[in-house]
Amino acid sequence: MSDIDKAYATQLTNIESRYGKPLVELCQQLASTGLSKHGELLAHLKTELGFSHGDANAVAHHFRGGWSAPNIAPSEAPDVIADIYTGQKAALRPIHDAIMELITRLGNFDIAPKKGYISLRRNKQFAMIGPATNTRIELGINGKDLPEHAWLLPQAPGGMCQYKVKLSTLDDIPHGLADILKAAFDAAG
Repeated sequence: MSDIDKAYATQLTNIESRYGKPLVELCQQLASTGLSKHGELLAHLKTELGFSHGDANAVAHHFRGGWSAPNIAPSEAPDVIADIYTGQKAALRPIHDAIMELITRLGNFDIAPKKGYISLRRNKQFAMIGPATNTRIELGINGKDLPEHAWLLPQAPGGMCQYKVKLSTLDDIPHGLADILKAAFDAAG
C-alpha cells in the first residue's frame, strides 16, 4: 500500500471516529438520497451531516469509487436495492431475490451498490445484477472459460462483464446458472 493509500485509509478511519458512524452507514445514507454528482454529495454531507469540506470530499470520493458493505444478504440489503426496484421495475424484484439466493449459498462476498444495479465482489467483481429495462434484469458474470450455453451471452472485451444473462421472469432462470455463478465466484476469490 502506498503512503497516499495509507493516508487516505487513515483519513476514512478518522472520519468514522469524528462523526460517530461507520463508513458503510454513511455510504448507505448517501445511496438512499439518490444523489450521484460529486458536488451534490459534498453539499449533502456538509449541510445535512455537518461534515467539513475535506471529510465530505473524502467520503464522496469513496462512495463514488464503489464502496462495499460486507456480506449483505438479500433480506438485509440497504435501501439501495429497494430503490432500484421501484415503480414499473418492482415486478422484477422476485427475480433479483432468486438470483441472490443462489449467490448467497456460495459463501462470503461484498455487495457494492451502484446507481441502478449492484456489483458482487470478492477480491474482484464476479457478477453484477440490476434491471436493464422495466421488464428485464441483466445478470453480468465475469469468468474465464465458462461452459457454453445459449442463455450465456458473451460480451465484447473491455466491458464490465464478460457474459450476460437476460431474465424477464422467474421461469427464465436457467438450469445450470448456479454452476456458472459458482465458477465465477471461485475465480474471483
